[in-house]
Amino acid sequence: MSLAARRRHSLDIWPGFVDALSSLILVMIFVLLIFAIGQFVLAQTIVGKNQALAELNAQIAQLAKTLSLAQDSNAALDAKVKELSASLGQATGERDTLTAQLDAATAQAAKLNADIAALAALKAQLEQQVASLGAELDTSKKNLVVATDLNAKSAAQVELLNRQLAAVREQLNKLSAALDIANASVKDKNRKIADLGAQLNLALANKVNQLEKYRSEFFGKLRAALGNNADVRIVGDRFVVPTDILFDSGSADLSPAALVQMKKLALVLNQVAAEIPSNRDWIVRIDGHTDKRPIHNAQFASNWELSTARAVAIVKYLVVQGIPANRLSANGFGQFQPLDPADTPAAYAKNRRIEIQLTNR
Repeated sequence: MSLAARRRHSLDIWPGFVDALSSLILVMIFVLLIFAIGQFVLAQTIVGKNQALAELNAQIAQLAKTLSLAQDSNAALDAKVKELSASLGQATGERDTLTAQLDAATAQAAKLNADIAALAALKAQLEQQVASLGAELDTSKKNLVVATDLNAKSAAQVELLNRQLAAVREQLNKLSAALDIANASVKDKNRKIADLGAQLNLALANKVNQLEKYRSEFFGKLRAALGNNADVRIVGDRFVVPTDILFDSGSADLSPAALVQMKKLALVLNQVAAEIPSNRDWIVRIDGHTDKRPIHNAQFASNWELSTARAVAIVKYLVVQGIPANRLSANGFGQFQPLDPADTPAAYAKNRRIEIQLTNR
């Protein structure tokens, strides 16, 4: 082949080779681009997974902390229940003792009344016998007066009747004396029953009213500390505070304004506690109440949990402020003790409340 032909053949191959090489380079660039995009997507996915894992770990830590607090609260509540059960058992024992004494005295009085009734019946029977013997004696005397010859038999009969009559009268006198003694015993038993009843009523009254003086002082000082707030009121023996001024809706965390009010409550409670004698077994009850509208969220399964958590939050804050834990009680009643049963916003607001009570253990 000539040199010119070889050059022309070489020139014909070179453009095809360049095209193939360009195509290969484009394919490689496309593959590298796809690989880079895949790496970017994978990196973003891994970052998202790591963030989700971190959030799950944080939630697990928060749940563990909440579980620990709940276990502590449960242990404290169990201890409080044991103390209340022991106090209730002691008070019940005292009441049962007084009741048993009262029942025994009543039974004895009933027995004496039965004996008196029996003696009265016997007295009536003896009086009938005396009347019968008297009539018989009168008849015998008349017959003896009419008869002209009084023989020894008639005289003996008269003597026998006289002795029987005297014996019956003596027995009647003894029964009258026994009846008087029984009546005096019944009066004494009735007096003892009345004394036992008075002692029982006095014990119950002292048990209920022994903190009345300090409760009035506590309410007065607390009213002065919280200021003239129309929403805060006294209902019976309880100080009622709307939860709307203490907690946000559906929350058991005290608001900053509520912390100020609770600090005033702790100050007043410390002042009153210093004046109560050490032999008074008193306690401050914190009762949480909600309205009837149900709550369902991740933190509270029902209004019971919400009302209890709010009462516990206040108790924990008071403990931090120096109130002894054994003088505090947290209770949740949910929506089951409403002040206003109506289905209105005003009734709902009135039923959402915290009740504070100074009472006997």
